Parts: sequence; structure tokens; C-alpha cells
Amino acid sequence: MKKIISSLLILIICMSFASAAFAGGVRGNFKKGIITELYPEESTIVFTPAGTGEKIHLQIDKSIAHDEIRLNKQVILTLKDIEDKEIVTNITTMFIGLGLKSLAFILFVGFVGGLVSGFIGSGGAFVLTPGMMSLGVPAAVAVASNMCHKFPKAMVGAYKRFKYGQVDLKLGLIMGASATVGVQLGIRVQEFIFNRWGDAGSNLYVSLAFVFILVTVGGYVFYDAWKTAKRGGDGGTPKLAQMIQRIHIPPMITFKTANVRISLWFTIPVGFCTGLMAATIAVGGFVGVPGMMYVVGASSLVASATELVIAFVMGCGGSIKWALSGLIDIRLTLLILAASLFGVQLGALGTTYVKEHMIKVVMGTIMLIVAVSRGLAIPRYLNDLDLLSLNEGLIAFMSRASFIIMAFALLTGAVIILTSMIKGMRKTKELEKEEEMVVSHGKV
Repeated sequence: MKKIISSLLILIICMSFASAAFAGGVRGNFKKGIITELYPEESTIVFTPAGTGEKIHLQIDKSIAHDEIRLNKQVILTLKDIEDKEIVTNITTMFIGLGLKSLAFILFVGFVGGLVSGFIGSGGAFVLTPGMMSLGVPAAVAVASNMCHKFPKAMVGAYKRFKYGQVDLKLGLIMGASATVGVQLGIRVQEFIFNRWGDAGSNLYVSLAFVFILVTVGGYVFYDAWKTAKRGGDGGTPKLAQMIQRIHIPPMITFKTANVRISLWFTIPVGFCTGLMAATIAVGGFVGVPGMMYVVGASSLVASATELVIAFVMGCGGSIKWALSGLIDIRLTLLILAASLFGVQLGALGTTYVKEHMIKVVMGTIMLIVAVSRGLAIPRYLNDLDLLSLNEGLIAFMSRASFIIMAFALLTGAVIILTSMIKGMRKTKELEKEEEMVVSHGKV
């Protein structure tokens, strides 16, 4: 196991070098590269586009504060034609600086992301991607770095839960194959938006997608968890899954661990959508897990475990593709991976001590809180694209609120999972003691 993890870490580092080597310029009115010199008196910069050795002089807009321009850092410039001149109107740092506060937050995000991943089966990206974006990481970089860290973590979680007998390997590999196709298409969509509208457009797209999907899926999962809890924790097979399982379209496949027999043609769309979401917004788990639960008919325990296999399969191929786009921040990848590898094992352990409906409660709760956080960030991106005009003070307030709510979502998820696990462990120990007492009295 240690050799496998070491090999994966080496692969991640190699992809980071590939990310730097293949980082080409961005098409359209956006340029990716490094600012080497700044001339405040003339409001001009010397810029070296990525992938070239040339140096070009560009004029910057008056709205850009000179003291915020960072030299010799990878940046994305937004260029506009103003009075027949190409002017730099926005400068986005691709790879943010990591101070003590940012470092601590990233490690916390990684731990909770791993905890959530091991507990509910999702790669934890609906926590990790918004968490990184809350620190100012560009959406495309957050998505790429998140996917890169995901597949080794998913492998560890899958291995752990496979030993508990919760993983349907056959289902995971079949869905992983169709998810890989979705990943490739999703990356192209993300690259198109990034190249067409730049960092602000990518941030807006990711945030809108998060809000819509998190509210829709999270709301339904939370409602289903409430219904399951009222029935005493036994959710049974959803009606939609029962109906689909009765449709016989060859080839029919039996998944033993999931205790499901279903047509292959119903598993392919679920896997494809999982990969599409994973590559587009770095989130596939909250599509894959509910998909396996409500479409395929697997239990929440098996679905959450099997999704880790899918995350590993599609994450490996997707990471290579992102590396060739030059958007992986290896620092974020390794920091999140280090913290999440611990969290994912703890989360996987927690599934053995809680009722299945608690997995749904955790998933739904975190999704809805994160949706609020991303929703508050949307006005800033609309403002950056000149689609909305709001007071800078209000924008700053909403951004701070978004960060605070994001932190609250992380803390809430960690508390629910750890509390449920501790209660489950105590209850298990009490039952074991009662059994021992019964056995001892029987011998007497």
C-alpha cells in the first residue's frame, strides 16, 4: 500500500512539471504569463507570455493598484481595446501566496474534505473547490488542483472501505469507464469558458453550477434522509430504481455487493454525468452517489464506497489532461492531499458506526450551506464581467460572508461526522458489554 501511494505522489509531481512545461498562452482577450517589470509613472508593465521568451510592454488601466501587482508570478491578464489601445483591465494571480492563515485554512479544508469523502463517498470537491476559491484561487486552478489530489485519496478510501465489504468493484469500474469520457468533455467545456471569458467567467460558471446542483441534489438528499429517519433508518430501494430495475434491456448486469441487477445502459449515463461534473466543476460525487442510490438502486453505504473507485479511475486521466493545460497548483494539491489522506480514513471508519440515513443527512446539510456560500460570491464575478454594478463595500462584505459561511460549512460537516461516529462507537461498546454480560450469566 505504501509503495502504491509513493508511486502516485511521484505521478502527481511529474504532472506538476508537465503543467508548467505545457502552460501555453490563453486565447482571445486573455494572456497567461509573468509580469517581470513595472513602471508606475507610465502605468506600464513588461509581460512575458507563457510558452514564449518574448517580452512585451502593456499599458495598465488606472483602476489597477500598482502595489497589488506581483512580479515574477504566474498571472492572467484581461485585455480590452480602449480608444484603439490594448489596455490591461484586470490582473489575476494564478497561484496565490500561502501565508500562515491560508496554509492553516487549506489544511483544514483538506482534512474536512477527506473526512467527508471517506464518509459519504464523494471526492469532497463540493467542499474543497469552494474552499480554495474562498481564498482567491481562480476557479480553473481550483478545479484542476482538486482533481489532481483526488485520485490517490480516493484510492486510499476505496481500499479502506473495500476491506469493510462496502465497495462494489464491478459497478465502480463500469461507471468509472463512462465517467472517464465525461471527464474529457467536461475539461473541454471548462477550458472553453476560461479561454473565452477569462478567470471571472470561469469563477461565475463554477459558482452558478455549484449553487444550482447543490440546492437541487442537496435538498432532495436531505428530504430523503428525513423520510428515512422517520421510517427508523431503513430507506429501502427508491421507487425510481425499482422501476428501472424492471426494465430489461440487454446486456443485464448483476452487481453482487450492491445487490442489484440492472441494464448496462442505465449505468452509463450516471457515470458519464459524474465525470462531466467532476471535470467541469471538480465535483462528481454528489452526482455519482445519488445516481447510484436513486437510479441504480444501491444502498447509500455501497454507493458512497463505490464512488471512491469511480473517483480514482476518472481522476487519474483527468489530472493528466489538466496538467497539460498548465493549471495545476502542486502546492495546493500536496497540502490538501496530506490533510485529506488522514481525514478520508477517519471518515471511512465512521461509516461502520452510523446508520445509513446519517450519511444522507451529512451530505444534504453540507451541500445546502456551501450553496449559500457560493451564492454570496456570485455578485463579485458579475461585477468583474461588467454584468452588474454594485458598491465595492457591499461586494467586499458579501465576499467575507461567503468565506465565513464556507468555514461554517466545513466545521458543521466535521462536527456531524465526528459526533455521529463517537455516538456509534459508544453504542457499539455498550451492546458488546451487554452481550458479554448475557454470555457470562448464561455460563453461570
